[in-house]
Amino acid sequence: MKKILIVCLVLSVVSCKKQEYDVVIRGGTVYDGSGKPGIVTDVALNADTIAAIGDMSGAVGKTEVDAKGLAVAPGFINMLSHSWETLILDGRGQSDVRQGITHEVLGEVSIAPMSEQMKKEARESMEKYPDFKYDIQWTTLGEYLEYLEKKGISQNISSFVGLNTVRTNTLGYANKAPSAVELETMKGLVKQAMEEGALGVTTALIYAPGNYATTEELVELSKVAAPYGGMYIAHMRSEGNNIYGAVAETIRIAREGGLPVEIYHLKMAGIDNWGKLDSVVAMIATANKSGLKVTANMYTYTAGATGLDATMPTWAQEGGINEWIKRLKNPAIRKKVLKEMQTPTDKWENMLRTCGGPENVLFLGFSKDSLKQYIGKTLKEVAAIHGKSPEETAMDLVIADRTRVETAYFMMSEDNIKRQIALPYVSFGSDAGSPTAEGMFLKYKDHPRAYGNFSRLLGKYVRDEKVIPLEEAIRRLTSLPAENIKVRKRGTLTSGYFADVVVFDPAKVQDHATFENPHQYSTGMVHVFVNGTQILKDGEHTGARPGRVVRGPGWTGWR
Repeated sequence: MKKILIVCLVLSVVSCKKQEYDVVIRGGTVYDGSGKPGIVTDVALNADTIAAIGDMSGAVGKTEVDAKGLAVAPGFINMLSHSWETLILDGRGQSDVRQGITHEVLGEVSIAPMSEQMKKEARESMEKYPDFKYDIQWTTLGEYLEYLEKKGISQNISSFVGLNTVRTNTLGYANKAPSAVELETMKGLVKQAMEEGALGVTTALIYAPGNYATTEELVELSKVAAPYGGMYIAHMRSEGNNIYGAVAETIRIAREGGLPVEIYHLKMAGIDNWGKLDSVVAMIATANKSGLKVTANMYTYTAGATGLDATMPTWAQEGGINEWIKRLKNPAIRKKVLKEMQTPTDKWENMLRTCGGPENVLFLGFSKDSLKQYIGKTLKEVAAIHGKSPEETAMDLVIADRTRVETAYFMMSEDNIKRQIALPYVSFGSDAGSPTAEGMFLKYKDHPRAYGNFSRLLGKYVRDEKVIPLEEAIRRLTSLPAENIKVRKRGTLTSGYFADVVVFDPAKVQDHATFENPHQYSTGMVHVFVNGTQILKDGEHTGARPGRVVRGPGWTGWR
């Protein structure tokens, strides 16, 4: 009888022992990423995985997070990140982490595959920016991604393979069609990248040398990505005067290439084009009804950012920066470039005209110290200082700086931004790097979207202006992009999925970055976990770097 009592006592103690988890996030309003309204409950994490969702009153966490009054959601996915270099220089990626970004999707161009000539040119370019030097320890895209993971990053990373990059690797900066042999070489580079885990192929078609590619070339290269489950994602040939033709080309590539497509940073650029949104939306709707899949992403600002190359015809840029500068120094060629810059056209995207004039062109960055006095000034102001036309001043600045000169263009409608946010197939991308507001990064201006794109969505457009409800915004930041790029076990709060989780205050989330003072972190993001490791605690970075390479469906390592 005594033994029975002892056994019963032991069993009672065992049965009363609470389930233990690595992390328990308690009492938050949990939005699972599906678009459903949030529910107040708990989330438990073990190692790198979401272990359970529900009432955890009978459980204990090694780390306990009080989320009462806060939102709990899947980690946000940045569908257009240019963090190629910023994550090499500082793997914490703080401008994005403090907005809840747990996954950087690199695209528009790619930093690989790199030929030896491309490596040589990259090292020469770094000489102009001595604060931004790094060793190039990769050749293929897969090697770059593995290098970055090994170096240590806070967020997860994925990448498309840039067809501009593939073209440069094979043809240099020549304005010509590839031969049959060269096209096969390009296809081989795309195939290799897809098997290394690229998400698909990406283009930047207003820039040289991408602009030199025909639709037929893009279709042929897209066909290589299609069997691997890849996507075609594009900065289209036009976002302004010829946007109908650019959308039609994108849809054609979807149809003939046999793969889904996405439009980068959807916009109607230039006041004369603001009224075209309805027609573009109708084109996308018709394509989707026909059985194709066409989606888009965007940033939440009325200004874009690129360089002065977007004010000059692409033929003048053939051969790269040095050949471009030689042409601008040649009086006869310079005169021809000037005339084309001043002449309305639909044949190439002239952002100086699209944005409405030099007063809407703001300088963000120069490599030469002598020119940094112009950062924060408009092209109109600098042209007045030089006593020349805006077009001539732009050419002079490219020559003097020996770079494309980093520039912002104010050219979009606030009303269109709201209408685009309301489109159910639109996700979000910063179209920027993920810098840290300290050290070398402070020497250069940045577009505020690097620090505020996602917080601006949640604060200005969701909470304050109620363009879409919070649960829908979270879907667009999480499960929608995850489904589009076909990554595994990410994008929703689901038991067994990877533990990329954010905890934030919907009443306080706010962007603070401006064009005058861009290096200001967003606030309102309280805790961030990547693969179960906390990288943001009480709004401050922990220093942890648990980020991993997240590969596309064609990765041969799955097999």
